[in-house]
Amino acid sequence: MVKEIDPIDLMYIHPFESVGFGIIPTAFDGVNYRSWRRGMLRDLSVKNKMGFVIGKRKKPVQNDPQINQWERCDDMVTSWILHLLSKDMTDILQYVSNAAELLQELEDRYDQTNGAKLYKLQKEISDLVQGSMDVTTYYTKIKRLWEELETLDVSNQFNCVCVYGAKTAIYKAEQDRRLTQFLMGLNKVYTIVRGSILMMNPLPTFAQGFSILI
Repeated sequence: MVKEIDPIDLMYIHPFESVGFGIIPTAFDGVNYRSWRRGMLRDLSVKNKMGFVIGKRKKPVQNDPQINQWERCDDMVTSWILHLLSKDMTDILQYVSNAAELLQELEDRYDQTNGAKLYKLQKEISDLVQGSMDVTTYYTKIKRLWEELETLDVSNQFNCVCVYGAKTAIYKAEQDRRLTQFLMGLNKVYTIVRGSILMMNPLPTFAQGFSILI
C-alpha cells in the first residue's frame, strides 16, 4: 500500500497542479533576470516547491520508495520554469537533468552584475524629480528604482555575521540616504514640510517620510 503524502511535504502535488499550470505570468527573455528570479522563487515558495530548485530536497537513492514521486515533482517544477522562458531559451535548456540544474544554468548565464545597468539605475535615481507627477506616483517610481538597484547590487547582500548593531546602523544609513534623495526631488510646494521632516531626530524611514507627506 502506497503511503499517503502529507500536504505540507515538498513532494505533495495538489490535484489542480499540472505541467501547464504556470507560476508567474511574465516570461523571461534574458532581461532583468534578478527581478524575474525573485518572482519565480516567491511563487515556488508559495507552492512549497522551492526546495527542488535550491537543492533542499535531494533526489532519493534509486531503491527509495519515494524516488518516483520525487522525479514527478521535480519534472513538474522543471516544466513550470521552462514554460516561463522564451522559446529560444527553452530549446537550449530543454535537456537539463533537474530543476536545480536548470536554475544553476540560468544563474551562470544571467546572474551577472552589469556595470552599465548599475550606472543607469543610479543615474535614474539621481536625476529623478517629482515634476508633473503626484507624490504617490513619484514615490512609487523612485521606490521601484531602489528595489531594482538592490537586486542588482550584490554588495547589499549580507552573508556574514556582522558586529553587534552594525547591520542595523547600515540599514538606517541606507534609509536616510533614500529619504533625503526622495525629498530632494520634491517640488517647491513641499519646501516647508520637507524642512520639518529633515528636522526630525532620528529621521523617519523612507516609507514614513512618504506617509507624512501625503
